[in-house]
Amino acid sequence: MTTPDRIRSGVVAWAGNFPSMDFDNWLGIEFDEVTGSRARACLELAPHHMQPYGILHGGIYCTIVETLSSVGAAAWAMEQGMVGVVGVHNATDFLRSVREGTIAGEATPIHQGRTQQLWSVTITVADSDRVLARGQVRLQNLRDAEAIGGITSSMPSGV
Repeated sequence: MTTPDRIRSGVVAWAGNFPSMDFDNWLGIEFDEVTGSRARACLELAPHHMQPYGILHGGIYCTIVETLSSVGAAAWAMEQGMVGVVGVHNATDFLRSVREGTIAGEATPIHQGRTQQLWSVTITVADSDRVLARGQVRLQNLRDAEAIGGITSSMPSGV
């Protein structure tokens, strides 16, 4: 396995198993790819994802937008020697409803700078171009672990 492949597979494992991501894991978000330039994941819909009208709850879209932006931005920040990122603004637009199946999200950076990043996310019906939601997240890069109470989100060793 080449070094970039090892890093990619390690980041995907890190993103799917980071202890503070219990909420994302409980929802069932499955990461396909996490790099500093793209994050992709899918979610098989279940009854606990739905609102009372039987359609996907908007909070699920917001969670996917926040999660994909955060893990992609964190991967980039750590590649730059920073300790991670925190989201400071999430704007998610709901375009269509869905009742069943699998959805997929893809996040890409619009801007990656010294202090902040801006990421764009599109959520579609899996294996389709049918857009369900789109979002944008602005994130603050963290250079000092003390900024988040001394806690770091380092990737596993050897990655």
